[in-house]
Amino acid sequence: MSIFDYLQFVLAPQVVNGLTLGVALVLVTLGLTITFGLLDVLNMSHGEFYAVGAFCAIALGLLGIGFWASLVLVPLLMMPFAMFIERAMIRPVYSRADRHTTTLLVTFGLALVLEDALKLAFGPNPYRPENPLPGALSLGEMVLPTYRLFLIGAGSAVIAVVAWVVYRTRIGAMVRAAAFDRDMAASLGVPVGVVYACTFACGAMLAGLAGVLLAPVYSAFPTMGRDFITLAFSVVIVGGMGSIAGAVVAGLLLAQVSALTSLVIAPVWTEPIVFGVMVLFLMFRPKGLFGRIGHA
Repeated sequence: MSIFDYLQFVLAPQVVNGLTLGVALVLVTLGLTITFGLLDVLNMSHGEFYAVGAFCAIALGLLGIGFWASLVLVPLLMMPFAMFIERAMIRPVYSRADRHTTTLLVTFGLALVLEDALKLAFGPNPYRPENPLPGALSLGEMVLPTYRLFLIGAGSAVIAVVAWVVYRTRIGAMVRAAAFDRDMAASLGVPVGVVYACTFACGAMLAGLAGVLLAPVYSAFPTMGRDFITLAFSVVIVGGMGSIAGAVVAGLLLAQVSALTSLVIAPVWTEPIVFGVMVLFLMFRPKGLFGRIGHA
């Protein structure tokens, strides 16, 4: 095989696979990093929100509701679910001196409960929803799956909208003000409690949306949240805790590292390499690429 053929038939499809994973990973990580930047909460159950989103789409499919309707309905269903969790489990510990440890334990326990609930409801076997966009797009002699290209485009659009809302709208200004100084923002009339609840819910909506988008590609299974959250935390650490730009750059970077290294070594070694990159950042640049710790 010539170098040109290798680039066209091997490397390019793998780059597309990496972008597919990277965009979905960024969607999940955005919710995680925004939640940390605003609420100062490390949500260990965030991966289960991703899994719940995927299984909500499967449940809606069993009820006869198609993929495209689920793409809209699932994030909407995730909002009240996440707002209830924030109100009942997260908000009571905001003012505690040990809130980091407490929220870590609370959300870790919630993750275990949600995972077992999915096992009871759907069983341990994976589900593979039907591909909503079968077929492929031909670019010369290179063939790329249509649905993966759609996932990259749709996910990128959502990421751009989130960045625009956070940095270019009044709502985003309120979110950033509450993140910077909660008491000062409250004294200026910002409804901090509502902002916190809505931010937590938006993070869950992004994770649920990623679950719907990735289910036709990687299937859905009860432990998928546990597997994905480790990658998401790696992205947060490499990108910088609380940094939206860092989440985007690190998510795409680590996904490409995972995809491209699988071409030259056994796929089982790709995750250790990703975690190795994370360890190097912890050793030599603990603030990450965009190290504004504590701010979205």
